[in-house]
Amino acid sequence: MELALDQNHEMGIESMHDMSIQDSQLGLSPNPVLQTRMAVANPHYELAVGQEFPDVKSCRRALRDTAIALHFEMQTIKSDKTRFTAKCASDGCPWRIHAAKLPGVPTFTIRTIHETHTCGGIYHLGHQQASVQWVANSVEQRLRENPNYKPKEILEEIHRVHGITLSYKQAWRGKERIMAAMRGSFEEGYRLLPEYCEQIKRTNPGSIATVYGNPSDNCFQRLFISFQASIYGFLNACRPLLGLDRTYLKSKYLGTLLLATGFDGDGALFPLAFGVVDEENDENWMWFLSELHSLLELNTENMPRLTILSDRQKGIVDGVEVNFPTAFHGFCMRHLSDSFRKEFNNTMLVNLLWEAAHALTVIEFEAKVLEIEEISQDAAYWIRRIPPRLWATAYFEGTRFGHLTANIVESLNTWILEASGLPIIQMMECIRRQLMTWFNERRETSMQWTSILVPSAERRVAEALERGRTYQVLRANEAEFEVISHEGTNTVDIRNRCCSCRGWQLYEALRIEGGDPNASNALSEVLINPPKSLRPPGRPRKKRVRAEDRGRVKRVVHCSRCNQTGHFRTTCAAPI
Repeated sequence: MELALDQNHEMGIESMHDMSIQDSQLGLSPNPVLQTRMAVANPHYELAVGQEFPDVKSCRRALRDTAIALHFEMQTIKSDKTRFTAKCASDGCPWRIHAAKLPGVPTFTIRTIHETHTCGGIYHLGHQQASVQWVANSVEQRLRENPNYKPKEILEEIHRVHGITLSYKQAWRGKERIMAAMRGSFEEGYRLLPEYCEQIKRTNPGSIATVYGNPSDNCFQRLFISFQASIYGFLNACRPLLGLDRTYLKSKYLGTLLLATGFDGDGALFPLAFGVVDEENDENWMWFLSELHSLLELNTENMPRLTILSDRQKGIVDGVEVNFPTAFHGFCMRHLSDSFRKEFNNTMLVNLLWEAAHALTVIEFEAKVLEIEEISQDAAYWIRRIPPRLWATAYFEGTRFGHLTANIVESLNTWILEASGLPIIQMMECIRRQLMTWFNERRETSMQWTSILVPSAERRVAEALERGRTYQVLRANEAEFEVISHEGTNTVDIRNRCCSCRGWQLYEALRIEGGDPNASNALSEVLINPPKSLRPPGRPRKKRVRAEDRGRVKRVVHCSRCNQTGHFRTTCAAPI
């Protein structure tokens, strides 16, 4: 198997080994769908003495297809390089066939066929000759036309066309075999990762690509990739704001894709770095954030003071604190509100939570929390356990530029889900091509801008001017003004670019300055084995609550900082 990069720096797979999956690896027992067999035999499959085949494999394949089409099963008696003999698998049936190799050539010919069938064919739904390879051959063309063809659809087509019912596992394995031939096997993808990383760094200088294996068995653990165009664009034309998120891979070996994404001056997502890990845990998040810190430290003299948005996972909280001690760390409101909704399942409370998060002043924030408390004291207590400086706009010490969420995965959902089921190199290539498309589209679009501000900022300024027509403005001195509106009175300082409502500080519109953020077209000898987490075929089983666990009281958690119950040390809001 070889790697090749064309002029567009795209990865190509030139040849592929056959992929074999053992039943024991899959861990799924056959569970055939019970359907009635179609009893009509196919008249196009006929065997005759003297019939020739190019080689013994072609001979066996023709006999297998005939047995399936005519609804009987064969039992092989002898099969080697020069002879092939089989009989009907039904007891007492006299049908028998013998083929042999012609002298000096690989050609096989049928020498004898004894009797016709007296067994009446098979009456069960499966078929001995319907192997995984047969399934693969049967649906190969369909899969090449539509790689999203599902195993369930494969089962339905095989039953409709051939009248036999197979297990889901056979259909899944047949599809995997064809997909491996088309795009490369999952195992081969991991083996080629070191070479792939070297290709990225060689063809796209300035990019970072590193793979790590377990020292004891070389099983895959981690992959970190950041393309040079992303690095340059983030440091030269993006806000000092990063969102952290992850999505679980749906490939054969599972794993998790970690993402660090910036936001450009127009508010659009600007992916900076990707990490693939064997599993999501605190240690892997700490590693990813360490790699992210090294990336920024390597490419800039002055480390920007970032605002980082993420969920409340301990590994992320600790990783940000260790690797970005000066950063402003805020919790993503999407993750926070999801947890809140699961706990209380009240739409009104969730809406009030969002209103509290958006509140610009402490007074407005506390008023919303009091409204929540009037509805549910438990909900108010849940909110107060999480320090507001980590999620509420009124208390947040840094600048979030209007972003309360790091809604990365949902924004990338249309294509990231499809990529997450591919072999690892194919997945990263899908991501790279998507970035190239985005950056090129944004470059062409931005060349048509005529304003000094980006379009989203231009719209906000226009909306503010329209609202301001009804405001009364009183001048105090050269730089300070008092603005009176139906919402109240605020002071504005144009010299220091701030106002008493804090709106200017929190939602300041930035100009795009510096170079073109898309100035580059992004694009071993170490043996890396696949990770040990092998996904069984079929849908994941739902976790059900056991009968003995229903009604059981939840474990009371304890804070090691204030010695109170109901929260952990990481979310403790008690004064020191």
